[in-house]
Amino acid sequence: MPVHRLSIPPSFRASLFPALLLIAVLLLAPLRAEAFDALEFRVQGEDAELESALRRASLLQGAQNEGVSDPFELYTIARAEYGQLIGIFYEQGYYAPVISVRIDGREAADISPLTPPSSVRQIDVILTPGPAFVFGRTELGPLAQGTSLPSDFARGEVARSTVIRDATGDAVEGWRAQGHAKAEPTDQQITARHPGNTLDVAVQIAPGPRLRFGELRPDGHVRTRTARIHKIAGLPSGDVYSPREIQRAAERLRRTGTFSSVALRDADAINPDGTLDIDAALVEAPLRRIGASIEYDTERGGKLGAFWLHRNLLGGAERFRIEAMVGGIGARSGKLDYQLALEYARPATLTPETTLKLGALIETENESDFEARRLRLDLRLEHRYSDTLTFGAGLGLLAERADFGPGFATRRDYRMVLLPLSLTWDRRDSERNPTRGFYLQSELTPFLGLKGTDSGARLTADARTYRGFGNDDRFVLAGRAQIGAILGAEIDRTPRNFLFYSGGGGSVRGQPFRSLGVDVGGVRSGGKGFAALSGEMRMRATETIGLVAFADAGYVSQGTFSGPSDWHAGAGLGLRYDTPIGPLRLDVGYPVAGPTGRGFQVYLGIGQAF
Repeated sequence: MPVHRLSIPPSFRASLFPALLLIAVLLLAPLRAEAFDALEFRVQGEDAELESALRRASLLQGAQNEGVSDPFELYTIARAEYGQLIGIFYEQGYYAPVISVRIDGREAADISPLTPPSSVRQIDVILTPGPAFVFGRTELGPLAQGTSLPSDFARGEVARSTVIRDATGDAVEGWRAQGHAKAEPTDQQITARHPGNTLDVAVQIAPGPRLRFGELRPDGHVRTRTARIHKIAGLPSGDVYSPREIQRAAERLRRTGTFSSVALRDADAINPDGTLDIDAALVEAPLRRIGASIEYDTERGGKLGAFWLHRNLLGGAERFRIEAMVGGIGARSGKLDYQLALEYARPATLTPETTLKLGALIETENESDFEARRLRLDLRLEHRYSDTLTFGAGLGLLAERADFGPGFATRRDYRMVLLPLSLTWDRRDSERNPTRGFYLQSELTPFLGLKGTDSGARLTADARTYRGFGNDDRFVLAGRAQIGAILGAEIDRTPRNFLFYSGGGGSVRGQPFRSLGVDVGGVRSGGKGFAALSGEMRMRATETIGLVAFADAGYVSQGTFSGPSDWHAGAGLGLRYDTPIGPLRLDVGYPVAGPTGRGFQVYLGIGQAF
């Protein structure tokens, strides 16, 4: 680094400091500690950004905040303050600062470790930045084709040490991205020219040879088979080395949930054939996990759920999950509902990015206009095309017995084959509490009627967008649009859970759950067409408390957006309390339009409404 001036007397010798400190601790430990009364921190000049950075980095400021009072501890912290602050000056482009740290009027660097102060009343930190330096000569290379250096690494720009570091890192990464895994800076000359207040930088980069991937060498696994680790990671052995492929391999291993820690790093030595092995340090997570959930809304009552999860069922990072739910507890209408779901997921089936899922669902639904018993079996493949885009396709069987109509006198048995196709595009910055980006989930499910039902298709789409503004995205504007349609099947020959209703926490808050449907020959039913819009203004009031204002509207039609239809709307206020598992949500909604309102509705859950 460049030559700099510090007001540190020659008597200070860093090489002797640790030994002298140890002697002083042994000799002076019995001395009585007295209180640390005051810290005076002064920065000459008017650079507010610099002063703020120095205060944040100050060890003495931190000691005062923590209530440190021992004289010897304060003395050692004061001695370390010089080195701590000089780095901050360099980061801000100041290479000739004067740093003075005085303990009761004496320069800390002048005080011998053999005779440290027995008491500390006042510490003064006086900082004179000197002139800000700008870049003079900037030489960095050779550079790989396509490498872009930071725009502020140029003649006349403020010569921050962080800019030099970033530019050097970009140059090295440019070579690594083209297969030169061992690229590194080999020679650097950084000279501060005080007469002109300029900083000359010359850094030489050695690209090294272009390498190919060797073998993945996992370590730390006990229960997971090595062959499955190779399959899941999907590291392309023999291909040209790529940091992005290493990152993707680590992400695949983490997504299984089998490992609590995954770290991939280049091997130290290059193999004779020009390949480079990759070492994988793995820590396996506990095999089992249990959890519970609770939801409540005024109309539907409470819903209690619990699950049991095995993270590595057969030694290949397979996940097996059993989930049970009881709903309708204390509901205004309907009876208790029950649900039992089982799911088996095997990663890296066919390709490293493809997951095989087998599922079984048994449930009951007891609503005001129908009662149903249902069994569904699914086989599904999900392929992660990119970090944000996932496709799914599968085969399913559905059997349902439903009673509906006046007095539930009509009974129908439905049997069908399902071919669900799905797409998920997730560009949110956070899954639990997003402030920017968008989310799109769509599913098309063609179905073949075997008994009691027509053939046709069910289409659903859910689009969400988020826009944060203000300091640290204190305010977030969130919007949601939903759409659903039944194609080809008659309304009475469609399974009850395929039809659409509106109302409740998932569509229109302030309106009772599933309160909006259609009338078919005097019989209430779900519709074949559905649309809903929701908007929220979220505000972070404190670090943990948030406030929400929302408005929702929903529409249901008897045909596929044709025939008799109706709509309703609701609005209200909500409260959020941040926790490590997501915000606790309390929403109070009130009906503002439509024929279905019944007064205030209350919703309680975990996570944002959408």
